[in-house]
Amino acid sequence: MAKSTTQFVCQECGARHSKWAGRCSSCGAWNSLTEELPVSRDAALSAVQGQALKATMVGKVEKSQRKARLTTGTADVDSVLGGGFVAGSVNLIAGQPGIGKSTLLMQLAAQLSTNHKLLYVSGEESLEQVSLRASRITPKESTVLLASSTSSDDIAQTILSGEYEAVVVDSIQTVSCKSVSSAPGSVSQITNSTYLLTQAAKQTNTTLILVGHVTKEGSIAGPKLLEHLVDVVLNLEGDRYGGFKVLRAIKNRYGSTSEVGIFDMTDKGLIVVDNPSSVLLAERQIADGSIVLAAMEGTRPILVEVQALVNRTSFGYPKRAASGFDLNRLNLLTAVLTRRTKLDLSEFDVYINIVGGIKINEPAADLAVCMAIASAAKGMKLEKDAVVFGEVGLSGEVRHVPNIEKRLKEAKQLGFKLSIGPKTDVKSAQLHSISTLKDALNTYLKT
Repeated sequence: MAKSTTQFVCQECGARHSKWAGRCSSCGAWNSLTEELPVSRDAALSAVQGQALKATMVGKVEKSQRKARLTTGTADVDSVLGGGFVAGSVNLIAGQPGIGKSTLLMQLAAQLSTNHKLLYVSGEESLEQVSLRASRITPKESTVLLASSTSSDDIAQTILSGEYEAVVVDSIQTVSCKSVSSAPGSVSQITNSTYLLTQAAKQTNTTLILVGHVTKEGSIAGPKLLEHLVDVVLNLEGDRYGGFKVLRAIKNRYGSTSEVGIFDMTDKGLIVVDNPSSVLLAERQIADGSIVLAAMEGTRPILVEVQALVNRTSFGYPKRAASGFDLNRLNLLTAVLTRRTKLDLSEFDVYINIVGGIKINEPAADLAVCMAIASAAKGMKLEKDAVVFGEVGLSGEVRHVPNIEKRLKEAKQLGFKLSIGPKTDVKSAQLHSISTLKDALNTYLKT
Protein backbone atom coordinates (compact mmCIF):
# COMPACT_ATOMS: atom_id res chain seq x y z
CA MET A 1 0.00 0.00 0.00
CA ALA A 2 1.41 3.38 -0.98
CA LYS A 3 2.38 5.65 1.87
CA SER A 4 0.34 8.85 2.23
CA THR A 5 2.17 11.98 1.15
CA THR A 6 -0.10 14.47 2.94
CA GLN A 7 1.29 16.69 5.67
CA PHE A 8 -0.32 18.66 8.46
CA VAL A 9 0.85 22.27 8.74
CA CYS A 10 0.37 24.53 11.76
CA GLN A 11 -1.45 27.74 10.80
CA GLU A 12 0.25 29.63 13.63
CA CYS A 13 3.95 28.80 13.29
CA GLY A 14 4.14 26.86 9.99
CA ALA A 15 5.60 23.68 11.53
CA ARG A 16 4.97 20.50 9.52
CA HIS A 17 3.77 17.23 11.06
CA SER A 18 3.37 13.76 9.58
CA LYS A 19 0.04 13.17 11.35
CA TRP A 20 -2.73 15.25 12.83
CA ALA A 21 -2.68 16.23 16.49
CA GLY A 22 -4.89 18.43 18.61
CA ARG A 23 -1.95 20.60 19.64
CA CYS A 24 1.11 21.77 17.71
CA SER A 25 4.27 20.42 19.31
CA SER A 26 6.29 23.46 18.16
CA CYS A 27 4.27 26.47 19.31
CA GLY A 28 1.64 24.83 21.53
CA ALA A 29 -1.37 26.20 19.60
CA TRP A 30 -4.54 24.13 19.83
CA ASN A 31 -6.50 22.93 16.78
CA SER A 32 -4.18 24.72 14.36
CA LEU A 33 -3.06 21.80 12.13
CA THR A 34 -4.54 21.64 8.62
CA GLU A 35 -3.95 19.04 5.94
CA GLU A 36 -1.91 20.05 2.89
CA LEU A 37 -0.34 18.25 -0.05
CA PRO A 38 3.42 18.85 -0.23
CA VAL A 39 4.66 20.40 -3.46
CA SER A 40 8.24 19.80 -4.55
CA ARG A 41 10.39 22.75 -5.57
CA ASP A 42 10.95 21.37 -9.09
CA ALA A 43 7.24 20.83 -9.64
CA ALA A 44 6.45 24.32 -8.42
CA LEU A 45 9.01 25.93 -10.74
CA SER A 46 7.82 23.94 -13.75
CA ALA A 47 4.23 25.06 -13.16
CA VAL A 48 5.08 28.76 -13.25
CA GLN A 49 3.07 30.54 -15.96
CA GLY A 50 3.32 34.16 -14.81
CA GLN A 51 4.80 37.18 -16.53
CA ALA A 52 7.80 39.26 -15.57
CA LEU A 53 6.95 42.36 -13.56
CA LYS A 54 7.63 45.87 -14.80
CA ALA A 55 9.40 48.12 -12.29
CA THR A 56 9.00 51.89 -11.96
CA MET A 57 11.16 54.29 -9.98
CA VAL A 58 9.54 55.72 -6.87
CA GLY A 59 9.90 59.32 -8.01
CA LYS A 60 8.22 58.62 -11.35
CA VAL A 61 4.98 57.16 -10.01
CA GLU A 62 2.10 59.30 -11.26
CA LYS A 63 0.68 61.37 -8.44
CA SER A 64 -2.69 61.42 -10.18
CA GLN A 65 -3.12 57.81 -9.10
CA ARG A 66 -3.04 58.83 -5.44
CA LYS A 67 -6.55 59.80 -4.42
CA ALA A 68 -7.32 62.07 -1.48
CA ARG A 69 -8.38 60.54 1.82
CA LEU A 70 -12.02 60.04 2.69
CA THR A 71 -12.54 62.28 5.72
CA THR A 72 -15.20 61.16 8.20
CA GLY A 73 -16.08 64.58 9.59
CA THR A 74 -15.20 63.41 13.13
CA ALA A 75 -11.90 64.97 14.13
CA ASP A 76 -10.90 62.23 16.58
CA VAL A 77 -11.51 59.41 14.09
CA ASP A 78 -9.63 61.24 11.33
CA SER A 79 -6.74 61.82 13.73
CA VAL A 80 -6.53 58.12 14.63
CA LEU A 81 -6.61 57.17 10.94
CA GLY A 82 -3.93 59.73 10.08
CA GLY A 83 -6.25 62.09 8.18
CA GLY A 84 -9.14 59.84 7.11
CA PHE A 85 -9.69 56.58 5.25
CA VAL A 86 -7.26 56.02 2.39
CA ALA A 87 -8.85 55.12 -0.95
CA GLY A 88 -8.32 51.42 -1.65
CA SER A 89 -7.34 50.64 1.95
CA VAL A 90 -8.70 47.74 4.01
CA ASN A 91 -9.61 48.74 7.57
CA LEU A 92 -10.54 46.43 10.45
CA ILE A 93 -12.45 47.74 13.50
CA ALA A 94 -12.61 45.34 16.45
CA GLY A 95 -14.04 45.47 19.95
CA GLN A 96 -16.04 43.63 22.58
CA PRO A 97 -19.73 42.78 21.99
CA GLY A 98 -21.92 45.78 22.72
CA ILE A 99 -19.02 48.24 22.87
CA GLY A 100 -20.44 50.32 20.00
CA LYS A 101 -18.68 49.15 16.81
CA SER A 102 -21.81 49.08 14.65
CA THR A 103 -23.03 52.34 16.16
CA LEU A 104 -19.75 54.12 15.39
CA LEU A 105 -19.63 52.70 11.85
CA MET A 106 -23.19 53.77 11.10
CA GLN A 107 -22.36 57.30 12.22
CA LEU A 108 -19.21 57.35 10.07
CA ALA A 109 -21.12 55.86 7.14
CA ALA A 110 -23.74 58.62 7.38
CA GLN A 111 -21.02 61.29 7.33
CA LEU A 112 -19.07 59.67 4.49
CA SER A 113 -22.19 59.20 2.35
CA THR A 114 -22.68 62.96 2.04
CA ASN A 115 -19.73 63.20 -0.37
CA HIS A 116 -19.10 59.56 -1.35
CA LYS A 117 -21.26 56.67 -2.48
CA LEU A 118 -21.19 54.15 0.36
CA LEU A 119 -22.68 50.68 0.83
CA TYR A 120 -23.31 49.20 4.29
CA VAL A 121 -23.49 45.37 4.13
CA SER A 122 -24.84 43.67 7.26
CA GLY A 123 -24.33 39.96 7.81
CA GLU A 124 -25.57 39.93 11.41
CA GLU A 125 -28.78 41.95 11.27
CA SER A 126 -31.67 42.33 8.88
CA LEU A 127 -32.23 45.50 6.92
CA GLU A 128 -35.08 46.48 9.29
CA GLN A 129 -32.80 46.23 12.34
CA VAL A 130 -30.03 48.26 10.71
CA SER A 131 -32.50 50.86 9.49
CA LEU A 132 -34.02 51.18 12.97
CA ARG A 133 -30.62 51.89 14.50
CA ALA A 134 -29.70 54.26 11.69
CA SER A 135 -32.88 56.30 12.16
CA ARG A 136 -31.99 56.80 15.81
CA ILE A 137 -28.37 57.94 15.44
CA THR A 138 -28.12 59.45 11.93
CA PRO A 139 -29.81 62.48 10.35
CA LYS A 140 -32.95 61.92 8.33
CA GLU A 141 -31.27 63.01 5.07
CA SER A 142 -28.66 60.24 5.32
CA THR A 143 -27.92 58.63 1.95
CA VAL A 144 -26.35 55.39 3.22
CA LEU A 145 -27.22 52.40 1.01
CA LEU A 146 -28.00 49.19 2.91
CA ALA A 147 -27.70 45.53 1.91
CA SER A 148 -27.85 42.25 3.78
CA SER A 149 -25.65 39.31 2.75
CA THR A 150 -23.43 36.60 4.24
CA SER A 151 -21.75 35.64 0.94
CA SER A 152 -18.26 37.04 0.48
CA ASP A 153 -18.50 36.11 -3.22
CA ASP A 154 -21.55 38.36 -3.69
CA ILE A 155 -19.94 41.19 -1.72
CA ALA A 156 -16.70 40.90 -3.74
CA GLN A 157 -18.65 41.00 -7.01
CA THR A 158 -20.46 44.10 -5.80
CA ILE A 159 -17.13 45.77 -5.01
CA LEU A 160 -15.72 44.78 -8.42
CA SER A 161 -18.59 46.59 -10.12
CA GLY A 162 -16.82 49.83 -9.13
CA GLU A 163 -20.12 51.46 -8.23
CA TYR A 164 -19.18 52.33 -4.65
CA GLU A 165 -16.30 54.35 -3.21
CA ALA A 166 -16.56 52.74 0.23
CA VAL A 167 -18.05 49.46 1.49
CA VAL A 168 -18.67 48.48 5.13
CA VAL A 169 -18.96 44.77 6.00
CA ASP A 170 -20.46 43.98 9.41
CA SER A 171 -18.92 41.56 10.25
CA ILE A 172 -16.15 39.47 8.70
CA GLN A 173 -16.91 36.54 11.05
CA THR A 174 -20.41 36.13 9.58
CA VAL A 175 -19.59 35.98 5.86
CA SER A 176 -18.48 32.83 4.04
CA CYS A 177 -16.86 31.86 0.77
CA LYS A 178 -18.52 29.21 -1.44
CA SER A 179 -15.22 27.55 -2.30
CA VAL A 180 -14.56 26.71 1.38
CA SER A 181 -16.71 24.03 2.99
CA SER A 182 -16.16 25.01 6.64
CA ALA A 183 -18.64 27.03 8.71
CA PRO A 184 -18.61 30.86 8.86
CA GLY A 185 -16.25 32.16 11.53
CA SER A 186 -13.70 29.37 11.07
CA VAL A 187 -10.05 30.11 10.35
CA SER A 188 -10.35 29.05 6.70
CA GLN A 189 -13.49 31.09 6.06
CA ILE A 190 -12.14 34.27 7.69
CA THR A 191 -8.83 34.01 5.83
CA ASN A 192 -10.31 33.29 2.40
CA SER A 193 -13.17 35.78 2.72
CA THR A 194 -10.81 38.56 3.83
CA TYR A 195 -8.39 37.80 1.01
CA LEU A 196 -11.22 37.77 -1.55
CA LEU A 197 -12.67 41.10 -0.38
CA THR A 198 -9.20 42.66 -0.11
CA GLN A 199 -8.30 41.77 -3.69
CA ALA A 200 -11.58 43.19 -4.96
CA ALA A 201 -11.07 46.43 -3.02
CA LYS A 202 -7.49 46.87 -4.26
CA GLN A 203 -8.47 46.31 -7.91
CA THR A 204 -11.24 48.94 -7.84
CA ASN A 205 -9.55 51.35 -5.37
CA THR A 206 -12.52 50.98 -3.02
CA THR A 207 -12.21 51.73 0.69
CA LEU A 208 -13.18 48.59 2.60
CA ILE A 209 -14.14 48.70 6.29
CA LEU A 210 -14.52 45.39 8.13
CA VAL A 211 -15.94 44.73 11.59
CA GLY A 212 -14.13 42.08 13.63
CA HIS A 213 -15.18 40.23 16.75
CA VAL A 214 -12.89 39.57 19.71
CA THR A 215 -12.39 36.50 21.87
CA LYS A 216 -12.89 36.35 25.64
CA GLU A 217 -9.15 37.03 26.05
CA GLY A 218 -9.57 40.31 24.14
CA SER A 219 -7.72 39.35 20.94
CA ILE A 220 -9.31 39.58 17.49
CA ALA A 221 -11.17 36.39 16.62
CA GLY A 222 -9.66 34.37 13.81
CA PRO A 223 -6.11 33.81 12.66
CA LYS A 224 -3.34 36.33 13.26
CA LEU A 225 -3.08 36.45 9.48
CA LEU A 226 -6.25 38.56 9.48
CA GLU A 227 -4.35 41.50 11.00
CA HIS A 228 -1.55 41.09 8.46
CA LEU A 229 -3.94 41.13 5.47
CA VAL A 230 -5.53 44.49 6.32
CA ASP A 231 -3.91 47.93 6.22
CA VAL A 232 -5.38 49.44 9.39
CA VAL A 233 -6.48 47.76 12.63
CA LEU A 234 -8.57 49.88 15.01
CA ASN A 235 -9.67 48.73 18.45
CA LEU A 236 -12.62 50.21 20.36
CA GLU A 237 -11.95 49.77 24.08
CA GLY A 238 -13.82 50.58 27.27
CA ASP A 239 -16.55 49.31 29.55
CA ARG A 240 -19.59 48.16 27.60
CA TYR A 241 -21.92 49.20 30.46
CA GLY A 242 -20.63 52.76 30.90
CA GLY A 243 -17.65 55.06 30.94
CA PHE A 244 -15.64 56.39 28.03
CA LYS A 245 -14.88 54.47 24.85
CA VAL A 246 -11.34 54.79 23.49
CA LEU A 247 -10.58 54.24 19.80
CA ARG A 248 -6.92 53.48 19.14
CA ALA A 249 -4.94 52.22 16.15
CA ILE A 250 -3.05 48.96 16.72
CA LYS A 251 -1.72 48.95 13.16
CA ASN A 252 -1.72 51.76 10.61
CA ARG A 253 0.21 51.67 7.33
CA TYR A 254 -0.81 55.24 6.52
CA GLY A 255 -0.29 57.07 9.80
CA SER A 256 0.76 57.02 13.43
CA THR A 257 -0.44 54.52 16.03
CA SER A 258 -0.02 56.97 18.92
CA GLU A 259 -3.29 58.90 18.41
CA VAL A 260 -6.52 58.03 20.24
CA GLY A 261 -10.13 59.13 20.10
CA ILE A 262 -12.26 59.36 23.27
CA PHE A 263 -16.05 59.00 23.01
CA ASP A 264 -19.08 58.83 25.26
CA MET A 265 -22.11 56.66 24.49
CA THR A 266 -25.46 58.45 24.43
CA ASP A 267 -28.93 57.66 23.09
CA LYS A 268 -27.89 59.48 19.90
CA GLY A 269 -24.75 57.38 19.43
CA LEU A 270 -21.11 58.01 20.25
CA ILE A 271 -20.12 61.64 20.76
CA VAL A 272 -16.59 63.05 21.01
CA VAL A 273 -15.44 64.09 24.49
CA ASP A 274 -13.59 67.37 24.02
CA ASN A 275 -12.25 67.65 27.59
CA PRO A 276 -12.25 64.20 29.22
CA SER A 277 -10.13 65.34 32.18
CA SER A 278 -12.77 67.72 33.55
CA VAL A 279 -15.50 65.10 33.10
CA LEU A 280 -13.51 62.41 34.90
CA LEU A 281 -12.73 64.69 37.85
CA ALA A 282 -16.17 66.33 38.12
CA GLU A 283 -17.41 64.03 40.92
CA ARG A 284 -14.10 63.60 42.73
CA GLN A 285 -14.14 63.75 46.52
CA ILE A 286 -11.05 64.65 48.53
CA ALA A 287 -10.43 61.59 50.66
CA ASP A 288 -7.67 59.18 51.61
CA GLY A 289 -6.79 56.78 48.82
CA SER A 290 -7.63 59.32 46.08
CA ILE A 291 -4.80 60.53 43.82
CA VAL A 292 -5.01 62.42 40.52
CA LEU A 293 -2.78 60.93 37.81
CA ALA A 294 -1.50 62.93 34.85
CA ALA A 295 -1.61 60.18 32.21
CA MET A 296 -1.17 60.04 28.44
CA GLU A 297 -3.63 58.48 26.00
CA GLY A 298 -1.56 58.38 22.84
CA THR A 299 -0.35 61.96 22.40
CA ARG A 300 -3.21 63.43 24.44
CA PRO A 301 -2.72 64.24 28.15
CA ILE A 302 -5.58 63.26 30.42
CA LEU A 303 -6.12 63.58 34.18
CA VAL A 304 -7.76 60.58 35.85
CA GLU A 305 -8.48 59.70 39.45
CA VAL A 306 -6.77 56.68 40.96
CA GLN A 307 -8.68 55.24 43.92
CA ALA A 308 -7.27 52.77 46.42
CA LEU A 309 -8.91 50.85 49.24
CA VAL A 310 -6.89 48.97 51.84
CA ASN A 311 -8.80 46.68 54.17
CA ARG A 312 -7.68 44.04 56.67
CA THR A 313 -8.08 40.63 55.12
CA SER A 314 -10.61 38.13 56.46
CA PHE A 315 -8.55 35.17 55.30
CA GLY A 316 -4.93 34.14 55.62
CA TYR A 317 -4.04 35.19 52.07
CA PRO A 318 -4.42 38.91 51.21
CA LYS A 319 -6.30 39.76 48.04
CA ARG A 320 -5.15 42.10 45.26
CA ALA A 321 -7.71 43.41 42.76
CA ALA A 322 -7.54 46.10 40.09
CA SER A 323 -10.00 47.72 37.67
CA GLY A 324 -8.40 49.53 34.74
CA PHE A 325 -4.87 48.64 35.87
CA ASP A 326 -2.65 45.60 35.33
CA LEU A 327 -2.94 43.18 38.25
CA ASN A 328 0.62 41.89 37.86
CA ARG A 329 1.90 45.46 38.03
CA LEU A 330 -0.16 46.02 41.18
CA ASN A 331 1.43 42.99 42.85
CA LEU A 332 4.88 44.30 41.92
CA LEU A 333 4.19 47.78 43.31
CA THR A 334 2.75 46.31 46.50
CA ALA A 335 5.98 44.36 47.00
CA VAL A 336 8.04 47.54 46.43
CA LEU A 337 5.97 49.42 49.00
CA THR A 338 6.43 46.68 51.56
CA ARG A 339 10.16 46.34 51.00
CA ARG A 340 11.33 49.91 50.35
CA THR A 341 8.99 51.99 52.55
CA LYS A 342 8.38 49.52 55.41
CA LEU A 343 4.64 49.75 54.81
CA ASP A 344 3.40 46.32 55.87
CA LEU A 345 0.59 45.16 53.56
CA SER A 346 0.91 41.43 54.24
CA GLU A 347 -2.34 41.33 56.23
CA PHE A 348 -4.36 43.73 54.10
CA ASP A 349 -6.42 43.45 50.92
CA VAL A 350 -5.55 46.06 48.29
CA TYR A 351 -8.06 47.30 45.71
CA ILE A 352 -7.28 49.75 42.88
CA ASN A 353 -9.81 51.48 40.62
CA ILE A 354 -9.24 53.84 37.68
CA VAL A 355 -12.33 56.06 37.60
CA GLY A 356 -14.35 56.40 34.40
CA GLY A 357 -13.65 53.00 32.83
CA ILE A 358 -10.27 54.16 31.52
CA LYS A 359 -7.51 51.55 31.23
CA ILE A 360 -4.04 52.79 32.13
CA ASN A 361 -1.10 50.78 30.78
CA GLU A 362 1.78 53.24 30.90
CA PRO A 363 4.47 53.00 33.63
CA ALA A 364 3.88 56.65 34.58
CA ALA A 365 0.93 55.49 36.70
CA ASP A 366 3.21 53.65 39.17
CA LEU A 367 3.81 56.59 41.52
CA ALA A 368 0.12 57.52 41.65
CA VAL A 369 -0.89 53.94 42.45
CA CYS A 370 1.74 53.65 45.18
CA MET A 371 0.73 56.95 46.79
CA ALA A 372 -2.95 55.97 46.61
CA ILE A 373 -2.24 52.66 48.40
CA ALA A 374 -0.13 54.37 51.07
CA SER A 375 -2.76 57.08 51.51
CA ALA A 376 -5.52 54.53 52.02
CA ALA A 377 -3.41 52.37 54.35
CA LYS A 378 -2.42 55.25 56.66
CA GLY A 379 -5.55 57.39 56.34
CA MET A 380 -3.52 60.32 54.98
CA LYS A 381 -4.41 62.68 52.12
CA LEU A 382 -2.68 64.47 49.28
CA GLU A 383 -3.31 68.14 48.61
CA LYS A 384 -6.44 68.62 46.48
CA ASP A 385 -4.62 70.68 43.83
CA ALA A 386 -1.81 68.16 43.21
CA VAL A 387 -1.25 65.67 40.38
CA VAL A 388 1.19 62.76 40.34
CA PHE A 389 3.11 60.86 37.65
CA GLY A 390 6.29 58.78 37.49
CA GLU A 391 7.60 55.25 37.04
CA VAL A 392 8.69 53.33 40.14
CA GLY A 393 11.62 50.91 39.98
CA LEU A 394 12.24 47.85 42.13
CA SER A 395 14.71 49.81 44.26
CA GLY A 396 12.05 52.38 45.08
CA GLU A 397 13.48 55.03 42.76
CA VAL A 398 11.21 57.30 40.70
CA ARG A 399 12.18 57.20 37.03
CA HIS A 400 11.74 59.58 34.10
CA VAL A 401 8.61 59.42 31.91
CA PRO A 402 7.98 61.06 28.49
CA ASN A 403 5.77 64.05 27.66
CA ILE A 404 6.26 65.85 30.97
CA GLU A 405 5.52 69.26 29.40
CA LYS A 406 2.12 68.09 28.12
CA ARG A 407 1.20 66.64 31.51
CA LEU A 408 2.11 69.87 33.30
CA LYS A 409 0.17 71.97 30.79
CA GLU A 410 -2.99 69.88 31.16
CA ALA A 411 -2.76 70.03 34.97
CA LYS A 412 -2.31 73.80 34.90
CA GLN A 413 -5.31 74.31 32.62
CA LEU A 414 -7.54 72.49 35.11
CA GLY A 415 -6.32 74.52 38.09
CA PHE A 416 -3.79 72.13 39.64
CA LYS A 417 -0.91 74.06 41.16
CA LEU A 418 1.37 71.20 42.25
CA SER A 419 2.81 68.38 40.15
CA ILE A 420 4.81 65.57 41.77
CA GLY A 421 7.09 63.69 39.40
CA PRO A 422 10.61 62.49 38.65
CA LYS A 423 13.67 64.67 38.24
CA THR A 424 13.91 66.16 34.78
CA ASP A 425 15.46 68.96 32.75
CA VAL A 426 12.07 70.66 32.39
CA LYS A 427 12.10 73.99 34.19
CA SER A 428 8.78 74.62 35.90
CA ALA A 429 7.83 76.04 39.29
CA GLN A 430 4.78 73.81 39.20
CA LEU A 431 6.86 70.58 39.16
CA HIS A 432 8.22 69.24 42.45
CA SER A 433 10.84 66.63 41.61
CA ILE A 434 11.48 63.61 43.81
CA SER A 435 14.04 60.82 43.54
CA THR A 436 12.56 58.00 45.65
CA LEU A 437 9.14 56.67 46.53
CA LYS A 438 9.87 57.03 50.24
CA ASP A 439 10.51 60.78 49.83
CA ALA A 440 7.19 61.23 48.03
CA LEU A 441 5.21 59.52 50.79
CA ASN A 442 6.96 61.30 53.67
CA THR A 443 6.86 64.76 52.08
CA TYR A 444 3.43 65.09 50.45
CA LEU A 445 1.01 62.84 52.35
CA LYS A 446 -0.63 64.72 55.21
CA THR A 447 -3.03 63.68 57.96
